[in-house]
Amino acid sequence: GEAVQVYTAYNEVDEARYVVGRVQQWLAAGGKRAECAILYRSNAQSRAFEEALVREGVPYRVYGGLRFFERAEVKDALAYLRLLANRHDDTAFERVVNVPARGIGAVTLDRLRAAARAQGLSLWQAAGALGQGKVNEFLNLVNRLDRELAVATLAGKMEGVIVGSELRTWHAREGERAEGRLENLDELVTAARSYEQQWSAEGPGSDLAAQPGNLLSEFLTHAALEAGEGAGDAWEDCVQLMSLHSAKGLEFPLVFLTGLEEGLFPHQRALEDAQGLSEERRLCYVGMTRAMRVLVLSHAESRRLHGSERQAIPSRFLREVPSELLQDLRPRAKISRPAAPVRTVGADIPYPLGCRIQHPVFGEGVVLDYEADGRQGRIQVRFPSGVKWLALGIAPLERLA
Repeated sequence: GEAVQVYTAYNEVDEARYVVGRVQQWLAAGGKRAECAILYRSNAQSRAFEEALVREGVPYRVYGGLRFFERAEVKDALAYLRLLANRHDDTAFERVVNVPARGIGAVTLDRLRAAARAQGLSLWQAAGALGQGKVNEFLNLVNRLDRELAVATLAGKMEGVIVGSELRTWHAREGERAEGRLENLDELVTAARSYEQQWSAEGPGSDLAAQPGNLLSEFLTHAALEAGEGAGDAWEDCVQLMSLHSAKGLEFPLVFLTGLEEGLFPHQRALEDAQGLSEERRLCYVGMTRAMRVLVLSHAESRRLHGSERQAIPSRFLREVPSELLQDLRPRAKISRPAAPVRTVGADIPYPLGCRIQHPVFGEGVVLDYEADGRQGRIQVRFPSGVKWLALGIAPLERLA
């Protein structure tokens, strides 16, 4: 059969972009979406693939589970964030007024709803007028979080409401479900940080980055749209996303086994336990044998995990596959270029090819390419988080060498 293909991504965004690009190639060659499966060790990994699929307009289905922004713990954390942005959001209020459980029962909520309807108030306003002890504690909590996180970054706000509301502590006590829920909350912080970086890197967004209210509102809108777009019904022809545990017994012509990195797959918890490592290896075998025709393995050089960026080490499972069976796919530039980019011989390029630059958000990078000239142009830079195009007239860059 075909050689097993291995793609080394710059980060999880590049990994998702590459996988979705390969899916589109499969479709262009006459294949069906339902013939493609994207497998991952942790359900939290689905977010990057979901965003890439939605962006490209490719219908997908999370097999045996919910889409990322539909998961209960994610919706709870976002509801707290929505209350910080708008106290009169009744849907958000109802969702978290007793989450985590704080002794506010159905009778109290019925009384709040009745008072709100009778007086034409929001639930927040009715709760303030009611003056009930447990409800007041909730109002005070939201007000305190708002004060403490007023100048925080978007990711800081997200982390702040997860910790400050005690959602993390609450879910940590859920036994077998705890790990997955906590990973999803960590991934939500990663999503906020990623969105913040995109916001500051894009032209007009740089001017708005100093307006946290705009950024918060845009992120909440983004989350709502992601929850409602791209999903297909079980009977539709759509790409299949699933955890390795859900993949047992299934087969697909094209399979992507993603996130093959130490600490992710094998999972960090299994690295300290021989039996756990054996189970992880068996899971890897399950994943590889789901492929009927084409198997693509992927790993990233760096990955945002648990809300922070880290350099990644390729999984030992990759090293255990005989090298003669592997075809190494080197990463390509992440952003497609215009068909005829404008370049001028001898142009005034403030940051020539190969020079190192510093960006306040993305850190240190190397210039790979440029378009046009002078301050009206833009440059392509490889950062630890991936390859990005930056507008020279907007991006705050410092030349290092």
